[in-house]
Amino acid sequence: TSFSTPKKKKRDDGMREHVTGCARSEGYYKIDKKDKLKYLNNSRAFAEEPPADTQVRNPGVPEQRRLLSSFTGSCDSDLLKFNQLKFRKKKLKFCKSHIHDWGLFAMEPIAADEMVIEYVGQNIRQVIADMREKRYEDEGIGSSYMFRVDHDTIIDATKCGNFARFINHSCNPNCYAKVITVESQKKIVIYSKQHINVNEEITYDYKFPIEDVKIPCLCGSENCRGTLN
Repeated sequence: TSFSTPKKKKRDDGMREHVTGCARSEGYYKIDKKDKLKYLNNSRAFAEEPPADTQVRNPGVPEQRRLLSSFTGSCDSDLLKFNQLKFRKKKLKFCKSHIHDWGLFAMEPIAADEMVIEYVGQNIRQVIADMREKRYEDEGIGSSYMFRVDHDTIIDATKCGNFARFINHSCNPNCYAKVITVESQKKIVIYSKQHINVNEEITYDYKFPIEDVKIPCLCGSENCRGTLN
C-alpha cells in the first residue's frame, strides 16, 4: 500500500486550503514568498484600520497629564510613588566609602523628595532577630543589617537583601527612611531629602536608641554627634 501526500490547494483569497481539514496531518510545506507577502499586507491593513465603532481617540499630552493629576489626587501618594519606583529604578552603585567600609552612591542626579530605593530583606519577629544577631556574632559576621519596621517586625538584610543595606549613617544625611504600607504589608523606602549629585554617597540617619556602649560615628559632617547611639 502506498501513501501519497495530498495536494495543497489554494483558495480564491490566495490562502492555502488543507485537503484533509487538518494542517498537522499534511506535514511541513514551504510558503511561497508572494503568498506570505500578501498575508502580511492583509494583516497589517487590518491592524492599522480597526472598525469605526472600536476606534478610540488617542489623548494628547495635556489630556494625559490631566488624567494623571486626577489619578494621583484620588490615590495614596506613597503607593503611587512606590509603583513608580518599581517601574523606574534609580541608577545606584556600591563601592568603597570614606565613611565606613562599603557605601551606596548615585549614578544619576536625584531630585529632592524622590524614592531612591526600597530596603529589602526578610521580615522577622523580634525574638528571631535576637537569635540571629547572636548567631551572626558566633559566625564572625561583624555587621548585621537589621532595620526595625515597628514594635515586633524587623527586616533582616544580612544574608538576603539589596544595595540598600550598604547605605551608611550620617548625622547630616541627604536621605531619610520612611515606613509605607503597600497592600497591607509594611515596607521601608529610602527618600531623598535634597538634590543628590552623581557619585554622591547616599546616607541617612540610623536613629539608633541611646545605649551605654557607644558606637563611634565616622560620618565626618560638621554637626556629627560623635556616636551612632
